[in-house]
Amino acid sequence: MRFFLILTLATLALAAQPNSYVAPRAPQPITIDGRLDAQWQQAPWTSLFLDIEGPQKTKPRFQTRAKMQWDEKYFYIAAELEEPHVWGTLTKHDSVIFHDNDFELFVDPNSDAHEYFEFEMNALNTTWDLFLPKPYKDGGSADNGWEIPGLRTAVQVQGTINNHTDTDKGWTLEIAIPWQAFGKAAHMSLPPKPNDTWRVNFSRVEWHHEIHEGKYRRVPKTKEDNWVWSPQGKVNMHLPEHWGYVQFAEKPGTLAADPTYPSRLRLQAFYQRQYDYRKANKRWATAKELTPEKDMDFQPTQNTWRACLANLCIQQDAKVTPR
Repeated sequence: MRFFLILTLATLALAAQPNSYVAPRAPQPITIDGRLDAQWQQAPWTSLFLDIEGPQKTKPRFQTRAKMQWDEKYFYIAAELEEPHVWGTLTKHDSVIFHDNDFELFVDPNSDAHEYFEFEMNALNTTWDLFLPKPYKDGGSADNGWEIPGLRTAVQVQGTINNHTDTDKGWTLEIAIPWQAFGKAAHMSLPPKPNDTWRVNFSRVEWHHEIHEGKYRRVPKTKEDNWVWSPQGKVNMHLPEHWGYVQFAEKPGTLAADPTYPSRLRLQAFYQRQYDYRKANKRWATAKELTPEKDMDFQPTQNTWRACLANLCIQQDAKVTPR
């Protein structure tokens, strides 16, 4: 039996490649005011966001796209969200922002699927920043105490917020994150060097709404829509192995496909099987207890599998290709 027979359909759908983007260096510091004006002209748009599970799902009701730039001090993000009814309720920092319609950023600097950063904001420019030492599926928990000193954000509404009597065009936003915010957990030089590549993804949570006593609110007992830049294969943003690739460059360009991605998927799947086995049996499986991955010539320890995902074993692709 070959390895692809045990992959989920979602994993197979994602096996092509995550999305990629080349972020050009900003020619001058960007004024953070929420207006996507001439200072963003050189940066291309990302592809339009899709359903989090992939293009086989229903096309999003509203369009979303983003741009990125960088300089020696900041990682800049801009986004444009089509929205005929712009509304928000949360005004306290570090609220659970996705209880409103929101825009979300996820960053894994060194692509090891651990020690990554999450940031969310709503149309009221209320923010939530958090750090995860490892994904929830690996037993991780969010550190809400992580803060971004020097963070700058702004929102511009093309219409009127929290006014249900009119129709809006949408809202635009800008974010400037100081490189120092990523700290030692980045395991990368800060600021990044030209041609460094990080794993990044964006998400938009969109609720169906109703008007109650003259105010917007979520429709009770109705699930939210999740629209993303690079699909995850399931409704879970905390799968960093499926996030997009962002390369920091001097000018716009095209990023070549990652030749290690098929190996990353195989290694991630094996790591997950080992993790699940250990959770159920209180020990790691031996090579003979997992098939068909038993042909993979590695010691089955947690550190080994994390190291593989951090590129230490990726170059040994011939050794991990099932026979």
